[in-house]
Amino acid sequence: MRSVLAAVLTGCVLALIGCEKKASAPPPPPSPSPGGATAAAGDTPWVSGDTILIGEIGSLTGSEATFGISTRNAIELALKEVNAAGGVKGKKIDIRVYDDQSKPEEAANAATRLINQDQVLLILGEVASTNSIAMANKAQPARVPMISNASTNPKVTEIGDYIFRVCFIDPFQGYVMAKFAHDNLKFTRVAVLRDLGSDYSQGLADVFERKFTEMGGKIVARETYTKGSTDFRSQLTAIKRSQPDGIYIPGYYTDIGVIARQARELGINAKLMGGDGWDSSKLFELGGAAVEGSYFSNHYSADDPNPRIQKFIADYKAAYGSVPDALAALGYDAAMVAVDAIKRAPNFDRASVRNAIAQTKNFPGVTGMINLDDKRNATKPAVVLEVGKGKTKYVATIAP
Repeated sequence: MRSVLAAVLTGCVLALIGCEKKASAPPPPPSPSPGGATAAAGDTPWVSGDTILIGEIGSLTGSEATFGISTRNAIELALKEVNAAGGVKGKKIDIRVYDDQSKPEEAANAATRLINQDQVLLILGEVASTNSIAMANKAQPARVPMISNASTNPKVTEIGDYIFRVCFIDPFQGYVMAKFAHDNLKFTRVAVLRDLGSDYSQGLADVFERKFTEMGGKIVARETYTKGSTDFRSQLTAIKRSQPDGIYIPGYYTDIGVIARQARELGINAKLMGGDGWDSSKLFELGGAAVEGSYFSNHYSADDPNPRIQKFIADYKAAYGSVPDALAALGYDAAMVAVDAIKRAPNFDRASVRNAIAQTKNFPGVTGMINLDDKRNATKPAVVLEVGKGKTKYVATIAP
Protein backbone atom coordinates (compact mmCIF):
# COMPACT_ATOMS: atom_id res chain seq x y z
CA MET A 1 0.00 0.00 0.00
CA ARG A 2 1.25 3.48 -0.74
CA SER A 3 2.59 5.57 2.11
CA VAL A 4 0.36 8.35 3.40
CA LEU A 5 2.68 10.96 1.88
CA ALA A 6 2.60 9.30 -1.55
CA ALA A 7 -1.17 9.08 -1.45
CA VAL A 8 -1.53 12.74 -0.55
CA LEU A 9 0.84 13.84 -3.30
CA THR A 10 -1.01 11.71 -5.84
CA GLY A 11 -4.28 13.28 -4.78
CA CYS A 12 -2.82 16.76 -5.14
CA VAL A 13 -1.63 16.12 -8.69
CA LEU A 14 -5.14 14.99 -9.58
CA ALA A 15 -6.93 17.80 -7.87
CA LEU A 16 -8.97 19.92 -10.20
CA ILE A 17 -8.69 23.17 -8.35
CA GLY A 18 -6.18 24.06 -5.67
CA CYS A 19 -3.81 21.11 -5.27
CA GLU A 20 -1.49 22.53 -2.61
CA LYS A 21 -0.69 20.02 0.09
CA LYS A 22 -2.32 20.97 3.38
CA ALA A 23 -0.74 20.40 6.74
CA SER A 24 -2.24 17.52 8.71
CA ALA A 25 -4.75 18.51 11.33
CA PRO A 26 -6.75 16.56 13.89
CA PRO A 27 -10.26 15.59 12.80
CA PRO A 28 -12.92 18.21 13.53
CA PRO A 29 -15.56 17.28 16.07
CA PRO A 30 -18.56 15.57 14.45
CA SER A 31 -21.29 17.84 13.20
CA PRO A 32 -24.46 17.69 15.26
CA SER A 33 -27.27 15.35 14.24
CA PRO A 34 -29.86 16.71 11.83
CA GLY A 35 -32.09 19.12 13.61
CA GLY A 36 -29.53 19.85 16.32
CA ALA A 37 -27.52 23.00 17.01
CA THR A 38 -25.40 24.27 14.15
CA ALA A 39 -22.02 25.92 14.06
CA ALA A 40 -21.37 29.44 12.84
CA ALA A 41 -19.78 29.79 9.42
CA GLY A 42 -16.51 30.98 10.95
CA ASP A 43 -16.20 27.75 12.97
CA THR A 44 -16.10 25.47 9.94
CA PRO A 45 -12.62 24.38 8.75
CA TRP A 46 -13.92 23.74 5.23
CA VAL A 47 -14.59 27.46 4.77
CA SER A 48 -11.40 29.47 4.38
CA GLY A 49 -11.50 33.11 3.34
CA ASP A 50 -13.52 33.26 0.15
CA THR A 51 -13.55 29.50 -0.62
CA ILE A 52 -15.60 26.47 0.38
CA LEU A 53 -13.75 23.14 0.17
CA ILE A 54 -15.52 19.98 -1.00
CA GLY A 55 -14.08 16.60 -2.01
CA GLU A 56 -14.41 14.10 -4.83
CA ILE A 57 -13.32 10.48 -5.15
CA GLY A 58 -13.32 8.63 -8.46
CA SER A 59 -11.75 5.88 -10.52
CA LEU A 60 -9.31 7.99 -12.51
CA THR A 61 -7.10 4.97 -13.19
CA GLY A 62 -7.75 1.24 -13.13
CA SER A 63 -10.44 -0.91 -14.68
CA GLU A 64 -13.24 1.71 -14.54
CA ALA A 65 -11.14 4.75 -15.40
CA THR A 66 -13.49 6.09 -18.07
CA PHE A 67 -16.21 6.33 -15.42
CA GLY A 68 -14.06 8.42 -13.11
CA ILE A 69 -12.69 10.66 -15.84
CA SER A 70 -16.17 11.42 -17.22
CA THR A 71 -17.40 12.22 -13.72
CA ARG A 72 -14.38 14.38 -12.90
CA ASN A 73 -14.73 16.36 -16.12
CA ALA A 74 -18.41 17.05 -15.54
CA ILE A 75 -17.96 18.08 -11.91
CA GLU A 76 -15.17 20.40 -13.00
CA LEU A 77 -17.49 21.88 -15.65
CA ALA A 78 -20.27 22.38 -13.10
CA LEU A 79 -18.04 24.13 -10.56
CA LYS A 80 -16.50 26.37 -13.21
CA GLU A 81 -20.01 27.50 -14.13
CA VAL A 82 -20.93 28.08 -10.49
CA ASN A 83 -17.76 30.01 -9.71
CA ALA A 84 -18.01 32.09 -12.89
CA ALA A 85 -21.51 33.10 -11.78
CA GLY A 86 -20.24 34.34 -8.42
CA GLY A 87 -20.02 31.14 -6.43
CA VAL A 88 -22.19 30.44 -3.38
CA LYS A 89 -22.99 33.20 -0.89
CA GLY A 90 -20.03 35.16 -2.20
CA LYS A 91 -17.59 32.26 -1.93
CA LYS A 92 -16.01 30.10 -4.64
CA ILE A 93 -16.20 26.31 -4.51
CA ASP A 94 -12.80 24.61 -4.31
CA ILE A 95 -12.46 20.84 -4.72
CA ARG A 96 -9.92 18.23 -3.64
CA VAL A 97 -9.93 15.15 -5.90
CA TYR A 98 -8.49 11.71 -5.15
CA ASP A 99 -8.05 8.71 -7.42
CA ASP A 100 -9.21 5.42 -5.87
CA GLN A 101 -7.67 3.39 -8.74
CA SER A 102 -11.01 1.53 -9.13
CA LYS A 103 -10.37 -0.20 -5.77
CA PRO A 104 -12.71 -0.09 -2.75
CA GLU A 105 -9.87 -0.07 -0.24
CA GLU A 106 -8.39 3.02 -1.92
CA ALA A 107 -11.83 4.65 -1.98
CA ALA A 108 -12.05 4.15 1.79
CA ASN A 109 -8.55 5.57 2.30
CA ALA A 110 -9.35 8.60 0.16
CA ALA A 111 -12.55 9.26 2.11
CA THR A 112 -10.58 9.15 5.35
CA ARG A 113 -8.10 11.72 3.97
CA LEU A 114 -10.85 14.05 2.79
CA ILE A 115 -12.59 13.87 6.17
CA ASN A 116 -9.66 13.98 8.59
CA GLN A 117 -6.88 15.77 6.73
CA ASP A 118 -8.54 18.00 4.14
CA GLN A 119 -11.66 18.55 6.28
CA VAL A 120 -14.10 18.98 3.40
CA LEU A 121 -17.72 20.10 3.71
CA LEU A 122 -19.05 17.16 1.67
CA ILE A 123 -17.91 14.38 -0.66
CA LEU A 124 -18.97 13.60 -4.25
CA GLY A 125 -18.62 10.12 -5.83
CA GLU A 126 -18.38 7.25 -6.73
CA VAL A 127 -19.72 5.33 -9.73
CA ALA A 128 -19.00 1.72 -8.70
CA SER A 129 -21.30 0.72 -5.84
CA THR A 130 -18.63 -1.31 -4.07
CA ASN A 131 -16.40 1.79 -3.94
CA SER A 132 -19.25 4.03 -2.78
CA ILE A 133 -20.08 1.61 0.02
CA ALA A 134 -16.46 1.76 1.18
CA MET A 135 -16.61 5.59 1.14
CA ALA A 136 -19.97 5.77 2.86
CA ASN A 137 -18.70 3.62 5.71
CA LYS A 138 -16.22 6.43 6.44
CA ALA A 139 -18.48 9.42 5.74
CA GLN A 140 -21.49 8.31 7.79
CA PRO A 141 -19.73 7.91 11.19
CA ALA A 142 -18.02 11.26 10.66
CA ARG A 143 -21.35 12.88 9.66
CA VAL A 144 -19.97 14.18 6.40
CA PRO A 145 -22.60 14.48 3.64
CA MET A 146 -21.83 12.28 0.64
CA ILE A 147 -23.59 12.30 -2.75
CA SER A 148 -22.98 9.36 -5.06
CA ASN A 149 -23.55 10.31 -8.65
CA ALA A 150 -24.03 6.85 -10.14
CA SER A 151 -23.94 3.99 -7.61
CA THR A 152 -27.22 2.12 -8.01
CA ASN A 153 -26.96 -0.63 -5.39
CA PRO A 154 -29.50 -0.02 -2.58
CA LYS A 155 -26.88 -0.76 0.09
CA VAL A 156 -25.13 2.57 -0.56
CA THR A 157 -27.73 4.87 1.02
CA GLU A 158 -28.81 2.25 3.56
CA ILE A 159 -25.52 2.93 5.37
CA GLY A 160 -26.94 6.08 6.93
CA ASP A 161 -28.71 9.41 6.82
CA TYR A 162 -25.73 11.40 5.50
CA ILE A 163 -25.49 9.32 2.32
CA PHE A 164 -27.39 10.37 -0.85
CA ARG A 165 -27.47 9.64 -4.57
CA VAL A 166 -28.80 11.39 -7.68
CA CYS A 167 -29.33 8.20 -9.71
CA PHE A 168 -32.09 5.61 -9.64
CA ILE A 169 -31.40 2.33 -7.84
CA ASP A 170 -30.98 -1.29 -8.96
CA PRO A 171 -34.50 -2.49 -8.08
CA PHE A 172 -35.81 0.03 -10.62
CA GLN A 173 -33.07 -0.53 -13.20
CA GLY A 174 -33.50 -4.31 -13.00
CA TYR A 175 -37.25 -3.87 -13.47
CA VAL A 176 -36.68 -1.59 -16.48
CA MET A 177 -34.73 -4.21 -18.43
CA ALA A 178 -37.01 -7.06 -17.36
CA LYS A 179 -40.00 -5.08 -18.63
CA PHE A 180 -38.21 -4.10 -21.84
CA ALA A 181 -37.15 -7.70 -22.50
CA HIS A 182 -40.65 -9.02 -21.87
CA ASP A 183 -42.84 -6.27 -23.34
CA ASN A 184 -40.72 -4.73 -26.09
CA LEU A 185 -38.48 -7.59 -27.21
CA LYS A 186 -41.10 -10.28 -26.48
CA PHE A 187 -38.52 -12.56 -24.87
CA THR A 188 -39.73 -15.59 -22.91
CA ARG A 189 -36.37 -17.28 -22.20
CA VAL A 190 -33.42 -15.34 -20.82
CA ALA A 191 -30.04 -16.38 -19.39
CA VAL A 192 -28.21 -14.30 -16.75
CA LEU A 193 -24.44 -13.88 -16.50
CA ARG A 194 -23.38 -11.93 -13.38
CA ASP A 195 -20.13 -10.73 -11.77
CA LEU A 196 -19.81 -12.52 -8.43
CA GLY A 197 -17.55 -9.84 -6.93
CA SER A 198 -19.70 -6.82 -7.76
CA ASP A 199 -22.50 -5.49 -5.53
CA TYR A 200 -23.76 -3.65 -8.60
CA SER A 201 -23.95 -6.75 -10.79
CA GLN A 202 -25.44 -8.95 -8.09
CA GLY A 203 -28.14 -6.43 -7.22
CA LEU A 204 -29.21 -5.91 -10.82
CA ALA A 205 -29.22 -9.63 -11.61
CA ASP A 206 -31.33 -10.48 -8.58
CA VAL A 207 -34.00 -7.92 -9.44
CA PHE A 208 -34.02 -8.74 -13.15
CA GLU A 209 -34.52 -12.45 -12.48
CA ARG A 210 -37.34 -11.83 -10.01
CA LYS A 211 -39.19 -9.30 -12.15
CA PHE A 212 -38.81 -11.19 -15.43
CA THR A 213 -40.14 -14.33 -13.77
CA GLU A 214 -43.08 -12.43 -12.26
CA MET A 215 -43.94 -11.20 -15.77
CA GLY A 216 -44.17 -14.79 -17.01
CA GLY A 217 -40.66 -15.18 -18.42
CA LYS A 218 -38.24 -17.99 -17.63
CA ILE A 219 -34.61 -17.79 -16.53
CA VAL A 220 -33.08 -20.70 -18.44
CA ALA A 221 -29.46 -20.40 -17.26
CA ARG A 222 -27.53 -18.71 -14.48
CA GLU A 223 -23.77 -18.30 -14.78
CA THR A 224 -21.14 -16.21 -12.96
CA TYR A 225 -17.76 -14.65 -13.69
CA THR A 226 -15.14 -12.52 -11.94
CA LYS A 227 -14.29 -9.00 -13.12
CA GLY A 228 -11.10 -8.88 -15.12
CA SER A 229 -11.35 -12.44 -16.45
CA THR A 230 -10.31 -12.97 -20.06
CA ASP A 231 -12.00 -16.29 -20.85
CA PHE A 232 -15.78 -16.61 -20.53
CA ARG A 233 -16.20 -19.53 -22.93
CA SER A 234 -17.22 -22.18 -20.38
CA GLN A 235 -20.03 -20.00 -19.02
CA LEU A 236 -21.14 -19.00 -22.51
CA THR A 237 -21.11 -22.61 -23.71
CA ALA A 238 -23.43 -23.57 -20.86
CA ILE A 239 -25.68 -20.64 -21.73
CA LYS A 240 -25.74 -21.62 -25.41
CA ARG A 241 -27.13 -25.06 -24.51
CA SER A 242 -30.13 -23.38 -22.84
CA GLN A 243 -31.10 -21.64 -26.12
CA PRO A 244 -32.09 -18.25 -24.63
CA ASP A 245 -33.74 -15.40 -26.50
CA GLY A 246 -31.48 -12.98 -24.69
CA ILE A 247 -28.64 -12.82 -22.16
CA TYR A 248 -28.70 -10.28 -19.33
CA ILE A 249 -25.16 -9.25 -18.33
CA PRO A 250 -25.23 -6.49 -15.68
CA GLY A 251 -21.51 -5.77 -15.61
CA TYR A 252 -19.03 -3.08 -16.61
CA TYR A 253 -17.94 -2.24 -20.14
CA THR A 254 -14.45 -3.63 -19.54
CA ASP A 255 -15.83 -7.18 -19.40
CA ILE A 256 -18.84 -6.78 -21.68
CA GLY A 257 -16.78 -6.22 -24.82
CA VAL A 258 -14.81 -9.43 -24.30
CA ILE A 259 -17.92 -11.42 -23.36
CA ALA A 260 -19.74 -10.20 -26.47
CA ARG A 261 -16.88 -11.16 -28.81
CA GLN A 262 -16.56 -14.63 -27.32
CA ALA A 263 -20.33 -15.16 -27.42
CA ARG A 264 -20.43 -14.41 -31.13
CA GLU A 265 -17.36 -16.61 -31.75
CA LEU A 266 -19.29 -19.49 -30.15
CA GLY A 267 -22.22 -18.88 -32.47
CA ILE A 268 -24.51 -17.35 -29.85
CA ASN A 269 -26.95 -15.00 -31.60
CA ALA A 270 -29.11 -14.14 -28.58
CA LYS A 271 -29.52 -10.41 -27.88
CA LEU A 272 -27.30 -9.10 -25.11
CA MET A 273 -28.73 -6.78 -22.45
CA GLY A 274 -27.23 -4.85 -19.57
CA GLY A 275 -27.27 -1.86 -17.26
CA ASP A 276 -25.67 1.55 -17.06
CA GLY A 277 -22.25 0.01 -16.40
CA TRP A 278 -22.06 -0.54 -20.16
CA ASP A 279 -22.02 3.19 -20.85
CA SER A 280 -18.55 4.02 -22.15
CA SER A 281 -16.99 4.85 -25.49
CA LYS A 282 -14.59 1.98 -24.76
CA LEU A 283 -17.49 -0.46 -25.17
CA PHE A 284 -17.36 0.03 -28.93
CA GLU A 285 -13.58 -0.45 -29.01
CA LEU A 286 -13.66 -3.60 -26.89
CA GLY A 287 -16.76 -5.18 -28.37
CA GLY A 288 -16.76 -3.99 -31.97
CA ALA A 289 -19.51 -5.48 -34.12
CA ALA A 290 -20.21 -8.10 -31.43
CA VAL A 291 -22.05 -5.57 -29.23
CA GLU A 292 -24.10 -4.03 -32.02
CA GLY A 293 -27.81 -4.64 -31.58
CA SER A 294 -27.49 -5.02 -27.80
CA TYR A 295 -29.51 -2.99 -25.30
CA PHE A 296 -28.82 -1.40 -21.93
CA SER A 297 -30.65 0.78 -19.43
CA ASN A 298 -29.25 4.24 -18.77
CA HIS A 299 -29.83 7.58 -17.07
CA TYR A 300 -30.13 9.87 -20.08
CA SER A 301 -29.90 9.95 -23.84
CA ALA A 302 -27.78 12.43 -25.79
CA ASP A 303 -30.54 12.30 -28.42
CA ASP A 304 -32.95 14.07 -26.06
CA PRO A 305 -33.81 17.49 -27.57
CA ASN A 306 -34.40 19.09 -24.15
CA PRO A 307 -32.53 22.47 -24.25
CA ARG A 308 -31.01 21.87 -20.82
CA ILE A 309 -29.53 18.57 -21.99
CA GLN A 310 -28.31 19.95 -25.30
CA LYS A 311 -26.61 22.91 -23.58
CA PHE A 312 -24.81 20.54 -21.23
CA ILE A 313 -23.68 18.40 -24.17
CA ALA A 314 -22.45 21.46 -26.12
CA ASP A 315 -20.56 22.84 -23.12
CA TYR A 316 -18.99 19.47 -22.34
CA LYS A 317 -17.93 18.94 -25.97
CA ALA A 318 -16.40 22.41 -26.08
CA ALA A 319 -14.41 21.71 -22.91
CA TYR A 320 -13.40 18.08 -23.43
CA GLY A 321 -13.93 17.29 -27.12
CA SER A 322 -16.43 14.45 -26.75
CA VAL A 323 -20.11 13.76 -26.16
CA PRO A 324 -20.69 13.23 -22.41
CA ASP A 325 -21.83 9.81 -21.30
CA ALA A 326 -24.42 9.23 -18.58
CA LEU A 327 -21.72 9.14 -15.89
CA ALA A 328 -20.74 12.67 -16.87
CA ALA A 329 -24.36 13.80 -16.78
CA LEU A 330 -24.81 12.30 -13.33
CA GLY A 331 -21.55 13.84 -12.10
CA TYR A 332 -22.75 17.23 -13.25
CA ASP A 333 -26.10 16.71 -11.51
CA ALA A 334 -24.44 15.58 -8.27
CA ALA A 335 -22.29 18.71 -8.18
CA MET A 336 -25.24 20.98 -8.92
CA VAL A 337 -27.45 19.32 -6.29
CA ALA A 338 -24.64 19.85 -3.76
CA VAL A 339 -24.27 23.51 -4.74
CA ASP A 340 -28.04 24.03 -4.57
CA ALA A 341 -28.10 22.56 -1.06
CA ILE A 342 -25.21 24.75 0.12
CA LYS A 343 -27.12 27.77 -1.19
CA ARG A 344 -30.30 26.78 0.68
CA ALA A 345 -28.61 25.79 3.93
CA PRO A 346 -28.78 28.50 6.65
CA ASN A 347 -25.01 28.22 7.19
CA PHE A 348 -22.01 26.13 6.18
CA ASP A 349 -22.38 23.53 8.91
CA ARG A 350 -22.34 19.92 7.64
CA ALA A 351 -25.61 19.06 9.39
CA SER A 352 -27.34 22.07 7.83
CA VAL A 353 -26.09 21.13 4.38
CA ARG A 354 -27.11 17.51 4.98
CA ASN A 355 -30.65 18.65 5.80
CA ALA A 356 -30.78 20.84 2.69
CA ILE A 357 -29.70 17.94 0.46
CA ALA A 358 -32.42 15.77 1.99
CA GLN A 359 -35.02 18.39 1.04
CA THR A 360 -34.09 18.32 -2.68
CA LYS A 361 -37.31 18.29 -4.71
CA ASN A 362 -38.03 19.04 -8.37
CA PHE A 363 -34.40 19.82 -9.10
CA PRO A 364 -34.00 20.23 -12.89
CA GLY A 365 -31.05 17.94 -13.61
CA VAL A 366 -29.55 16.91 -16.92
CA THR A 367 -30.67 13.35 -16.17
CA GLY A 368 -34.23 14.40 -15.36
CA MET A 369 -36.18 16.01 -12.55
CA ILE A 370 -34.51 14.92 -9.31
CA ASN A 371 -36.61 14.22 -6.24
CA LEU A 372 -34.92 12.62 -3.25
CA ASP A 373 -37.18 10.27 -1.29
CA ASP A 374 -37.10 9.49 2.42
CA LYS A 375 -34.38 6.91 1.79
CA ARG A 376 -32.22 9.55 0.06
CA ASN A 377 -32.57 7.96 -3.38
CA ALA A 378 -33.55 9.77 -6.57
CA THR A 379 -36.91 8.96 -8.13
CA LYS A 380 -36.90 9.40 -11.91
CA PRO A 381 -37.35 7.51 -15.21
CA ALA A 382 -34.76 5.47 -17.11
CA VAL A 383 -34.05 5.18 -20.81
CA VAL A 384 -33.15 2.12 -22.86
CA LEU A 385 -30.45 2.53 -25.51
CA GLU A 386 -29.51 0.31 -28.44
CA VAL A 387 -25.82 -0.14 -29.26
CA GLY A 388 -24.98 0.73 -32.86
CA LYS A 389 -21.79 1.33 -34.84
CA GLY A 390 -19.76 3.51 -32.52
CA LYS A 391 -22.79 5.13 -30.90
CA THR A 392 -26.01 4.42 -29.07
CA LYS A 393 -29.59 5.12 -30.12
CA TYR A 394 -32.53 6.00 -27.91
CA VAL A 395 -35.20 3.28 -27.88
CA ALA A 396 -37.58 3.81 -24.96
CA THR A 397 -38.27 5.63 -21.68
CA ILE A 398 -39.62 3.60 -18.78
CA ALA A 399 -41.04 5.43 -15.76
CA PRO A 400 -41.13 4.21 -12.12
